[in-house]
Amino acid sequence: MEIRTAFHKRLREIQDDVLAMGSMVEKATGLSIEALKARDLDLARKIVADDRHINARRFEIEEKCIQLIATQQPMAVDLRAIISVLSIITEIERIADHAEGIAKIVLMIGDEPPLKPLIDIPRMADKTNEMLRRSLDAFINRDAVAARRITTEDDEGDDLYNQVFRELLTFMMEDPRTIPRATRLVWVAHNLERSADRVTNICERVIYLVTGKMEEIRG
Repeated sequence: MEIRTAFHKRLREIQDDVLAMGSMVEKATGLSIEALKARDLDLARKIVADDRHINARRFEIEEKCIQLIATQQPMAVDLRAIISVLSIITEIERIADHAEGIAKIVLMIGDEPPLKPLIDIPRMADKTNEMLRRSLDAFINRDAVAARRITTEDDEGDDLYNQVFRELLTFMMEDPRTIPRATRLVWVAHNLERSADRVTNICERVIYLVTGKMEEIRG
């Protein structure tokens, strides 16, 4: 009994680490859009530099999971929980890479004038962060129903991406001089769209954790 109590205590600590990592990535995504809107190059550089802290957090969690497997030899649902953590933190780290990618695009843009007011791109970022936050809540609560519901919302992000793409394509067709600026915004939107896809992958792992079944969820 004492061994199992110690195991679940350490597992809860790992889950708390996952939530902390998710919070770091959510902040990075939000700040990358703030840097884009404000043309804040110092903030963009900070986001790029801080990505190493997120990577380090992932490696720390991985090491804790490996130690837990080696010392406790978990079975069944406990082992699924650890395997799910390893997959989830990989997806979270990839979302951080997308935030870093947006920051690097901001540095490419520099102080050039905005092509258009940013409306849908911040909405994409807000939606992605909301989905990430809820997916991690579903993980902690072992809520497969909530996880499956979140995957259906990925279509909203796809619709926003398509809307941004069509609008920017119109700018490029009407004035070829806007192509460089429009292309960079397409890259930003694409990073956000991929981040939302990563959240879907997290939800798939939550469903696996609860049901024991691997399945690919299609929106």
